[in-house]
Amino acid sequence: MRGTSQRSLDAVLDQVRPVLDAAGAETVALGEQLFAVLDAVDASSSLRRGLADPSRDAADKAGLVRGLLGERFDARVVDAVVALVTQRWTADADLATAVEALAVEATLTDAERREQLATVEDELFTITRSLIGSREARAALTEPGITPERRVGLLRAVLDGRGDAVTQALAERATLRPRGRRFVATLDWYGQIAATMRSRLIATVHSGTSLDAAQVARLESLLAQAYGRSIQLNLVHDPSLLAGLRIQVGDEVVDATVLTRLADARRRLAG
Repeated sequence: MRGTSQRSLDAVLDQVRPVLDAAGAETVALGEQLFAVLDAVDASSSLRRGLADPSRDAADKAGLVRGLLGERFDARVVDAVVALVTQRWTADADLATAVEALAVEATLTDAERREQLATVEDELFTITRSLIGSREARAALTEPGITPERRVGLLRAVLDGRGDAVTQALAERATLRPRGRRFVATLDWYGQIAATMRSRLIATVHSGTSLDAAQVARLESLLAQAYGRSIQLNLVHDPSLLAGLRIQVGDEVVDATVLTRLADARRRLAG
């Protein structure tokens, strides 16, 4: 995914990530529901075209999503899908891939919450490497004549009870719904999403007043410059703060004034 579609996905991820972080153990269920939405979008080309149609009014598409998902899906899932369909997509298939990316990230967020994201990334990598070295196992997991139940059974035999629950869930998903990709390629992509998540820093920002979009963008830029990495902001309204901000990155509490000086110093060093 590139260009407009990638920018659209990035914009939605920025909205959805704080919701996932706040969901706790519920992220597993949210991921399952997003995968269910993906299956519905994949099963109907007319639905996919209608939701991705750039000439269709965004409010109309949002209404279609809310009407289809209704009360059967968690409101957070409905809001995430609405956010997706109101963006622009280079191709209809990109919208479906974006739903998949959200579902994978929601599932991986559970591992991140339990501080097992690095473990899951390593396990996904190990599975892909072992399958690359075994043509027989690879063929068994992808052979179209084998029933889905049989494929899952073969995968579980390969895993032999090892691995995090998130690793097993994503591997089974890749086995049952490859979406036109090879099993190894799908697992590799899931692993890349995990690696991207691990490379992000999370900054929790406490403020006495609500920050507008320009202030949030400025703060993200300052933090990214100061730490040399992409930053995810979790915003917390704290009425006890009469002025200023309280910013925590990991175990470090950063004063906004110090942050500005740190970013300026990094720019001077880079120049």
